[in-house]
Amino acid sequence: MAHGVCELLWLRRLLRDLGFEPQKPMDLYCDNKAAIAIAHNPVQHDRTKHVEVDRNFIKEKLDAKIVSFPFINSEYQLADVLTKAVSSSIFHNSLDKLGMCDIFART
Repeated sequence: MAHGVCELLWLRRLLRDLGFEPQKPMDLYCDNKAAIAIAHNPVQHDRTKHVEVDRNFIKEKLDAKIVSFPFINSEYQLADVLTKAVSSSIFHNSLDKLGMCDIFART
């Protein structure tokens, strides 16, 4: 999530340099409810000590309303097709949404 926030900050700065100032928080869709809860919760737990620096960075950007973390079901997470094994129906559905096609298919 911290790397995603860094990429959003880079995109935000690029848009600002091009003359398009974002008027609302940029969305970083996340399919992990625990990660969203940790980002919003100011209380540190024993389980989250190893992510304290990243969590503070994320919380700072969240409080400044630069980013927001809407929840999205895993079946609608398009990046999953590129990062993990998914069922064939989700795979083909994601390929269609991404606009990818088989260049070796017969016409």
